[in-house]
Amino acid sequence: MGHHHHHGHHHHHDHGVKNLKVAFFLNLGFTIIEIVGGLMTNSLAILSDALHDLGDSLSIGLSWYFQKLSTRKRDHTYSYGYKRFSLLGAIINGVVLLVGSVFILSEALPALFNPGETDAKGMMYLAVFGVVVNGAAVLRLRKGTSVNERVISLHLLEDVLGWVAVLIGSLVMLYFDAPWIDPLLSVLIALFILYNVFKSLKSSLSIVLQATPDDVDIPDVHEKLMSIPEIRGVHDCHIWSMDGEYHVLSVHLVLNGEYTLEEMAQIKTVAKEMLKEQVEHVTIEFEGPHEECKGC
Repeated sequence: MGHHHHHGHHHHHDHGVKNLKVAFFLNLGFTIIEIVGGLMTNSLAILSDALHDLGDSLSIGLSWYFQKLSTRKRDHTYSYGYKRFSLLGAIINGVVLLVGSVFILSEALPALFNPGETDAKGMMYLAVFGVVVNGAAVLRLRKGTSVNERVISLHLLEDVLGWVAVLIGSLVMLYFDAPWIDPLLSVLIALFILYNVFKSLKSSLSIVLQATPDDVDIPDVHEKLMSIPEIRGVHDCHIWSMDGEYHVLSVHLVLNGEYTLEEMAQIKTVAKEMLKEQVEHVTIEFEGPHEECKGC
């Protein structure tokens, strides 16, 4: 992922921003309806789904804002450009959802043993509405190309499934006296949110902490570089990612003899060509066969 969409970038990009904008307002409007509906039907399940949607709205809003920001060119303050800002959105959103889920669990767990009365019919109507609106949004974003759009269409698909669960729950509650179904659904939705939050925070933090990207294999990079005949050794190889897509590499290459600048430039070109599938930005330092490397 991440190296095949540099060509039609701008065209997709504006389209991506527009889709994000539509998804944002749709989701936000819907969240408000849900909060009101949840309070009116006294349904914890709908309120926890409202949290899920609020998280999605936030995440869409932030990624819409940061996607616009992350295309800004590098400047003196951010010499690598603004790509990392998109991670900031994911982290802020993760923290908000974390707090929200803990709050919901603290409300829903006691309610399991002492459930309140909920308006099952109202829940059912809301759920049908939810399935229709989110289903439409999924279909719209399915056509998107950017990672953001894909992530969000997945979010919305989860919303549809959440609503299907609420719908089934409300139907059961209509015909059977089982008020504990509502807090149970609420607990399940909150746990599902937490599971996703931990996954997304883990990947964002590993990028911020400059872990080697998952899709790059350092031994494989070494092997490729060592296959160049003029190269005798590879060390100080560092690979990190700006935003999960744009990878940066710096490496020291030990040459097996003395070469002219033109020859070195040629070796560099070969090396960059080999790695361009995996890494966008390569910095190479050459060392002669007898040179001592200070930092190694």
